[in-house]
Amino acid sequence: MTEYPLINAAVFAGLGILIFFIAFAILRKIVPGDLWKEVLEERNMALAVLVGLILVGFAIIIAATMH
Repeated sequence: MTEYPLINAAVFAGLGILIFFIAFAILRKIVPGDLWKEVLEERNMALAVLVGLILVGFAIIIAATMH
C-alpha cells in the first residue's frame, strides 16, 4: 500500500467494515423472516445470540483475511 502505516490501517479498517456490512446484508437475505422484528419485537433471545455469534465469526474471518 503506502509507506504510512496510519493510512494503511485506515484503508484496511474501512475495507473490513464494508465487507462486514455486505456479509450482514447477505445474512439478512438468506435467513427467512425479518431478523430485527424477531429479535426486537418478539424478544427471541436464542436468535439474537445466534446472529451475534455469526457476526463475530464474520468479523474474525475478515480480520484474519486482512492480516
